[in-house]
Amino acid sequence: EINDSEGHPSSSHQTLKGTSKWAVSLENLLEDPEGVKRFREFLKKEFSEENVLFWLACEEFKKTQGKKQMQEKAKEIYMTFLSSKASSQVNVEGQSRLNETILETPHPLMFQKLQDQIFNLMKYDSYSRFLKSDIFLNHKKSEEQEENAPEAQTAAKRASRIYNT
Repeated sequence: EINDSEGHPSSSHQTLKGTSKWAVSLENLLEDPEGVKRFREFLKKEFSEENVLFWLACEEFKKTQGKKQMQEKAKEIYMTFLSSKASSQVNVEGQSRLNETILETPHPLMFQKLQDQIFNLMKYDSYSRFLKSDIFLNHKKSEEQEENAPEAQTAAKRASRIYNT
């Protein structure tokens, strides 16, 4: 729990949800499955969905337990995103220095520098465009309509119960 200077619970972050929270930071967006879904939808239209997919794969990789599983996941990430023959190649510096020999001795942070590059690319490039996109703005609008709808629905339900009995 986060407290303010007087020790009271801070509500500034707790009350934000959905698009409001996504608009605060890319980190918030990437922590929300719905946010990731919408961001992917946007990146797909920009032909750069591989960036968020790589970032997500790296996050998943850090949680991988066991050398065998790490080797398999590291190879999958390498072949999908980093190899010169990768199907969804990401554009990162230092990629050429990575070769398949590093896949033999994987460690949780082996892709960290590359992941940071992709994060910064998304943060300073795609993310700001996403916040201005129809995908984001339409989702925000429908979210606001839902927030205002419950009172109207409950009143309508009460009215129908009264008149339909």
